[in-house]
Amino acid sequence: MPGTPSIPARLLGSTGEQVSCLGIGGYHLGNEDVDEKLAIRIVRTAIDAGLTFLDNSWDYHKGVSEKRMGKALRDGYRNRAFVMTKIDGRSADAATKQLEDSLRRLRVDYLDLVQHHEIIRYEDANRIFHKQGAHGALEKARQAGKLRYIGFTGHKDPGIHLYMLKLAQEHGARMDTVQMPLNVMDAHYRSFEQLVLPELVRRGIGVLGMKSLASGVILKSKTVTAEECLRYTLSLPTSVVITGVDSLKILKQAIEIVRSFRPLRELEMNALRDKTREAAASGAYELFKTSSLFDSTAEHPEWLGEEPKQLQVMLS
Repeated sequence: MPGTPSIPARLLGSTGEQVSCLGIGGYHLGNEDVDEKLAIRIVRTAIDAGLTFLDNSWDYHKGVSEKRMGKALRDGYRNRAFVMTKIDGRSADAATKQLEDSLRRLRVDYLDLVQHHEIIRYEDANRIFHKQGAHGALEKARQAGKLRYIGFTGHKDPGIHLYMLKLAQEHGARMDTVQMPLNVMDAHYRSFEQLVLPELVRRGIGVLGMKSLASGVILKSKTVTAEECLRYTLSLPTSVVITGVDSLKILKQAIEIVRSFRPLRELEMNALRDKTREAAASGAYELFKTSSLFDSTAEHPEWLGEEPKQLQVMLS
């Protein structure tokens, strides 16, 4: 509509891509209380409003989230969106199969970004960069035109992210993006903001923020509002803040926040950190760090694929 404020766009690291500062999370699109028609409407309404970044994963709801998003991307919507998904496979074979599954479900010829999902164990990085590992498979897929950029995600410990970056550098692998928890409580416990964010900025890697409300758990602390949570993460040097949306009402609220967004001053950021300091000290409201409730690959190790053959031989 004429006169409607636009959605701010930001650079995606050193890729040169401009993406909306807010992205739509794919997980909620497959929830049982979100039917297919609503999921499609959420995605299309978001794109029509100027939210171009779409998040998803091969494992969300056994592929339902990708299938619904794929239907939403028909009728010209694909050309207006930056589409990202994630794979769990650590072996080349598993990664290749999962990537092909995602391309088919999403009904696209290529993906703008594919990320290694749930880097939550140190050994994940070793397996991915093994000569029979997933990263080589993604690089081959990139050369074949099936994807444009490669990154990784994780939610457990900033030390694991730094180790993944270290191994990537040692193997000459460029990480275009990194996705991680960034929220008002993170600064007080295993802080990605303090330990990983500065390194990403230094390297020019696109920062994808997630868990800004920790699936609503942070709000149960009664220390901050949903708007404060979102504005805090948007005020960090993020390329995109990914948020889960399961209703048009929630989508509308998020759009209104980003359209009126102005970065918080450091004084305001510190005030929010102070408000959450006591509640955040033990990680009780960031369950993805302190429990296994969010560790889907721990529940399904078969998704990761077989160990490299050399390791199997050594153990035999």
